[in-house]
Amino acid sequence: MLIVVDTNVVVSGLLNPNGAPGRIVDLIAANLVQVAYDDRMLAEYEDVLSRRPFLFSMRQISALIDHIRLNGTLVSALPLPPAPYPNPSDLPFAEVAIAAGVGTMVTGNKAHFSFVKAYGIAVLSPAEFLRQI
Repeated sequence: MLIVVDTNVVVSGLLNPNGAPGRIVDLIAANLVQVAYDDRMLAEYEDVLSRRPFLFSMRQISALIDHIRLNGTLVSALPLPPAPYPNPSDLPFAEVAIAAGVGTMVTGNKAHFSFVKAYGIAVLSPAEFLRQI
């Protein structure tokens, strides 16, 4: 199953491996789901995970990103047409989801991605996603 995973899910999953986001990170690590990605997404993962409030080592961050690179699907995404998007910094995730034709985006900020439903993409919280698989 090919999905797009928002950064907040990755961060939450690494901070709390026992919660729903942690189970999604486990699914990714076990290759039970594949992540559609582009370089902008991986750069955001790395940037956010390496911030001071989090205590992730560069080794941990690199291991996750390398795993996604090796087992995920690299996507060339086109920019979306200009519109009043809820959070323009989230556009790379939406653009990748649309270009890859994924069925699901997993995010803790569903309101930021409500517009992708028009492309036939389900926008689910981590707990919703786990209930559906």
